[in-house]
Amino acid sequence: MPKHTIVVDHEVYERLQREAKPFVDNPNTVLRRLLDLGQEAPGAARRRRSSVAPLLTAGLLMPGQRLTWRRRNLGETHTAYVTEDGYLRLEDGTICDSPSGACETVADCKINGWSVWYTDDGVSLSALRDRR
Repeated sequence: MPKHTIVVDHEVYERLQREAKPFVDNPNTVLRRLLDLGQEAPGAARRRRSSVAPLLTAGLLMPGQRLTWRRRNLGETHTAYVTEDGYLRLEDGTICDSPSGACETVADCKINGWSVWYTDDGVSLSALRDRR
């Protein structure tokens, strides 16, 4: 089945977030439910594998561990938590499959998330990845 990209405004996105079942839904599954279209076909719109999961497997990150991105020049601090399966859960509940995806979600910019997300001990995800 071909995939299509759509752009939604902030209000629609917020509604999708409110309607989502945590750790289960993605925007497509929420829309299918709201539009009464039934469940997705097998294999459709599956969440990508987490790029952080190997750090969990190696014991370098723990489920529930807090990560912080401090944007000093803008006076912003963003927080994410590592889920049991290695995804990043943002403060608004959004689940991201990569550190860079988390950056794009919270700040609407493309940046190497491995170098900006830090543990409470001050270690970057990039440094943790290098330890594997």
